[in-house]
Amino acid sequence: MTEKKLNIVMADGTAEAHLFLPDDGGNNRAGWPGIIFLTDIFGIRPANIGMAKRLCAEGYAVLMPNVFYRSGTDAVFELPLDTKNPETQRKLQVLLKSLDAQQMGKDMHHYAEFLRAQSGVAAGHLGAVGYCFTGQMALLGAAAAPDEIGAVASFHGGGLYTDKPESPHSFLPRVKAKLYFGHAKDDNSMNAEQIAKFEDALKKWAAQGGVFESKTYEGHHGWTVPDKEAYNEPEAEKAYAALVKTMKHTAGA
Repeated sequence: MTEKKLNIVMADGTAEAHLFLPDDGGNNRAGWPGIIFLTDIFGIRPANIGMAKRLCAEGYAVLMPNVFYRSGTDAVFELPLDTKNPETQRKLQVLLKSLDAQQMGKDMHHYAEFLRAQSGVAAGHLGAVGYCFTGQMALLGAAAAPDEIGAVASFHGGGLYTDKPESPHSFLPRVKAKLYFGHAKDDNSMNAEQIAKFEDALKKWAAQGGVFESKTYEGHHGWTVPDKEAYNEPEAEKAYAALVKTMKHTAGA
C-alpha cells in the first residue's frame, strides 16, 4: 500500500489530504476505483487512517481530506476528549457551524475532481463515505456531483433530516447514487423520529428510481470508530461489511 500526503487547492483555501493506493505491483493499468473518506468531527488521526487503509486493502484508491481546512490543518482534536469541557464544546460548535450545505456540496465536487485526476485511480463513478457530522456531507456530495459519485455510505450521520430549508434530505431529488445509511439506536444527532422521517423521504425518492438501504444498529453515536468511547466492535464489523458491499457500485469494483 502507498500513502501520499497531498494538498488540494480549494476555492476557500488549501485542504491537506491523505491518498491511499493499493500495491498492485504495476499490474493494474486501469487503476483502482476511488472513494472519498470523510472523517468525523474530530479530524484526521490514527483511528480513521486505519479505517481508510482497511478500505484501501479491499482494492480502492481512498482520499481522506481535512474537511475542516477552513479552520486549521489536519487533526482537529486529540482523543480521548472531555466533551463537557466548555472550551471543547466551543470548538465543536465552531466546527459544526463552519460548513453549510452549499460549502459541503462544493467541496465534495472538488474532492471528486481531484481524486479522479490522480494517477492510479480508475475512470468512472466514485464512492463516498461519511461518519457522524460528515454523513450528511457524503449525501450532499452525491447531490452536487451526481454524475461522479455512484455510491454513498453514512454511519451514525447527524442532521440528515431537519426542519431547516437546506436539510440534507431535501437534496435527494438530485442524487443518482446508491445510498446506505447506518444509524445508531441511541443518537441525539439523529433520533428515532428523525430516522423515521428521513426513511419516509428516502422511500419517496426510491419511488422515482432511487436505490437505498437504511438500518439502525445497536449502540451509541460514534459506534464504528475504534478510538471512540462508543465503539461497538461487533456492530462496527457489520457496518464495515455493508460499506464494502455498497462501494461495489463504484467504477471497476
